Amino acid sequence: MTIPHFNERIAPLARPLLLSIVLSATSSGAPMMDARAETSGSAKARVYLPVQDLPPKRDTPAMTADEMSKVKKDLSAARARQKSQVKAREGAAPVHP
Repeated sequence: MTIPHFNERIAPLARPLLLSIVLSATSSGAPMMDARAETSGSAKARVYLPVQDLPPKRDTPAMTADEMSKVKKDLSAARARQKSQVKAREGAAPVHP
């Protein structure tokens, strides 16, 4: 199956485009898939944070006691709400393994 007018219209435009892509990819002298060979430096040059270094202590707490109690209360209410929804769902349609 051929596409009508492909050779007449598109092929002359596609050839220079493909040729330029191939020539630009190989002009560096290195193979296209060998990107690691062109990187400089060694594994020791990478900078990672030391495991034993901890951030400095905070001057002020992240949450006040009032905020902490409010969050605990909200989480407890959400947990209770989810439990009641699960019980209602299990009661309405029993699950058969």
